[in-house]
Amino acid sequence: MPTMRAILVGAVESSAVALDAIAGHADWTLAAVATLDTAHSARHSDFVDLGPAAQAAGAAVLRIDNINREAALAAIGAFDADYIFVIGWSQICGEAFRGLADGRVIGYHPAALPRMRGRAAIPWTILSGDPITAGTLFWIDAGTDTGDLLDQHYFHVARDETAATLYAKHMRALSQMLTNSLGAIARGDIRREAQDDAYATWAARRTPLDGRIDWTAPADAVLRLIRASGRPYPGAFTVVGEDALHIWAARAKGGSGRHLARPGQIVAMAPDAFTVLCGDGSTIAVTEWSGARLRQHLQLGTAA
Repeated sequence: MPTMRAILVGAVESSAVALDAIAGHADWTLAAVATLDTAHSARHSDFVDLGPAAQAAGAAVLRIDNINREAALAAIGAFDADYIFVIGWSQICGEAFRGLADGRVIGYHPAALPRMRGRAAIPWTILSGDPITAGTLFWIDAGTDTGDLLDQHYFHVARDETAATLYAKHMRALSQMLTNSLGAIARGDIRREAQDDAYATWAARRTPLDGRIDWTAPADAVLRLIRASGRPYPGAFTVVGEDALHIWAARAKGGSGRHLARPGQIVAMAPDAFTVLCGDGSTIAVTEWSGARLRQHLQLGTAA
């Protein structure tokens, strides 16, 4: 039986997962990988150079920065793919691009579509306190994450979930779903289930500045922001004079009403942690940080 020809478009860790799944499937040939040049790696905090893995898999490497430009369309179209997988690429797929595979374009979204269509779904899942989420393979159409569902994999979100641990869960879900879906598509068993717009929600783009900590917020909210903004993302941060202090890990310490201090003030120092008062009178112990030098009673969040 002839194999199916695929092109992968992407530039992050999920793209690498997809590359491994497609290249390793007996029923598929990975003809080409369209990815960013390393000079543009700053576009993604979780950038992965797919070039070496693509070459090892025998796939052509196309270095592009916009899939909708004429040169990119011509380069991708030359491979005459049966399917195009756009996984880990932050551009809308225009009509001409989707037409390269007669609409057979598949994407991945790290949320339970139609919930959280849009951007930054992993941080928003944590910030929203969702107890359950899903990874979704879907058919890309003219909208933003609105296409028919190909597959979904649901899993729990832990109370102390971090961006890193939730990201890892999505990578496992993506790998499992792709393996199953690649086999099903090759057999002609193709699922298309329309999304129910009645349940749709939308997630806005987040920038590094959204990680700035408001120390007047309750301790639970501060901890949630730290978990949601951490690696592989730019991190939660505060300011100390002219310097930025990035906080990568923290835990609740309690002590409500026991410290007379201002929100954001360091009330205790230890070699491996420091304690900060939050707006509800509770404290958090910061256990991993980088940046500014600290001292007892220093006020965080105040610019010079």
